[in-house]
Amino acid sequence: MLEAKWAEGKFVCVGLDTELGKIPECARVSGGSWEQIVHYNMVIVHVTRDLVCAYKPNFAFYLRHGEEGLRALHQTIGQIHSVAPDVPVILDAKVGDIGNTNVGYVQMAFDSFRGEADAITVHPYLGAEALAPFLELANKGVVVLCRTSNQGAGEFQDLPISLAEQRRALEKHLGREIPEGSIPLYQYVAYRVAAHWNKRGNCAVVVGATYPEELGKVREMVRDLPILIPGIGAQGGDVEKTVRAGKDSRSRGMIVNSSRGIIFASPLSDWPEAARREAQKLHDAINQNR
Repeated sequence: MLEAKWAEGKFVCVGLDTELGKIPECARVSGGSWEQIVHYNMVIVHVTRDLVCAYKPNFAFYLRHGEEGLRALHQTIGQIHSVAPDVPVILDAKVGDIGNTNVGYVQMAFDSFRGEADAITVHPYLGAEALAPFLELANKGVVVLCRTSNQGAGEFQDLPISLAEQRRALEKHLGREIPEGSIPLYQYVAYRVAAHWNKRGNCAVVVGATYPEELGKVREMVRDLPILIPGIGAQGGDVEKTVRAGKDSRSRGMIVNSSRGIIFASPLSDWPEAARREAQKLHDAINQNR
């Protein structure tokens, strides 16, 4: 699904991080909170579906509303599959636990919602053995957190990993010699995902647009694997630097996410037009810099 969208020159991912309190008064409809959220989401989808390569609802923004929020997520995913069946839905849940618990997360993401999500974000902390319930799903995407966009990401992600035992394998993977010493943990995660976890061709990684230099390092590690790139828009990521560092050998491979910058582009009655305008602007900027 991503390859088809990239072939059309589409790399924008709209993050459906819909906060009930930020929905403009003029956009509200009768009904409960789930109906407000679904209506808002689907207007956003209708005005952007010809510009995007993916949609990414963040689980936390729905879970906060309890049963109403889960119903909204359920309806949103189902309706996206109905009105934009060629656009994948990435459930941004950042899950990861021991193997039998991950089976529950698999069922939550891929069985509980009508139409099911097409991919899910996970964290790598428990290793590939624990993530096996995800990695074994050849027909679902597994998007592994690597270098996140938050300011404190380096607390663990930048910790040096000794290459004493892994150096030769890493040199073979990269096709070049590397200096003795160490690499940051996030780079080693990227290497493990690309060289060892992607046996079913279903893996991608997450790298924030707020760290373009690190994004370039990860791109070298993962070669042509897809990279989900949050941090454009409200978080301040630079499109030109992001595209230069994030594109693969074919000038593709990017899922460039903007959430608030698109879905809450205007608090006024022009909010659908404003959302499309910002999505179009990002779409154009990405392609101008490819």
